Amino acid sequence: MVINLDNKGISSIYQKYNFFYIDLWGVVHNGIKLHTNAINTLSKFHEMNKQYVLLTNAPRPNTTVKKFLKNLGMQNKMLKKVYTSGEAALIFLNKKYKNKKFFHIGPPRDVDLFLKFKKNYTKNLNDADFILCTGLFEIYEKNLNYYKKILKNYKNKRMICTNPDLIVDRGNKREYCAGSIAKVFTEIGGKVIYFGKPYPEVYNQSNIKKYKKILVIGDNLNTDIKGANNLKYDSLLISNGIHKKEINQKGIKKVIKSYKSKINFIQRELKW
Repeated sequence: MVINLDNKGISSIYQKYNFFYIDLWGVVHNGIKLHTNAINTLSKFHEMNKQYVLLTNAPRPNTTVKKFLKNLGMQNKMLKKVYTSGEAALIFLNKKYKNKKFFHIGPPRDVDLFLKFKKNYTKNLNDADFILCTGLFEIYEKNLNYYKKILKNYKNKRMICTNPDLIVDRGNKREYCAGSIAKVFTEIGGKVIYFGKPYPEVYNQSNIKKYKKILVIGDNLNTDIKGANNLKYDSLLISNGIHKKEINQKGIKKVIKSYKSKINFIQRELKW
């Protein structure tokens, strides 16, 4: 049974848990501004000495996302534990692919992910040992067929995808994410290594072995909730996020079933 927290708020259940994984985009902010009620909830967690991690499928290092959040107005005390899919990928790349040439698919703003091994970047797919996908090229941000065309002859090269999300809502604008390119690459026969929710490496950045009762809070059934299900954690789905339209049209039960997910709680927005 899914419990709706819209009336009672997360304050009605928080005592059951001693650790929280909280998604950023779609829960705490929308890419443009912070959500006031979510920030108030984080403040309450601090007051109650509840431990949490802000876990995001952002294809950038932890430090870059912390700066972004600070610029949005987030307090320093909330920035102590921010972990990204980009950082998880960076740890892997430094260990396994440090001296290999790569072709980058993504916007220029993501360049800080590979600054330490930028010398290995090549503009020629033929010369690349692997493909690093952080997003879409700005001039082809709506055209997935373009990527199918340029990648069809390079199925033998491994792709590293630093954000498994297929789509994101930046304010009221829906955009493709790196996961959509990885999906295209898989469909034409390519192999992809993913970093980010629901895959384990992004969670491994936080040491939570001592915590037994964990709640995952997120708006994406494919990533946040699937990750919670894989790890056997309880979950709270924020319904005004990426699945808002689906839920309004079909109802929460049908949507959960279509994604083969399990959730414990639902709330329109993260609210105390």
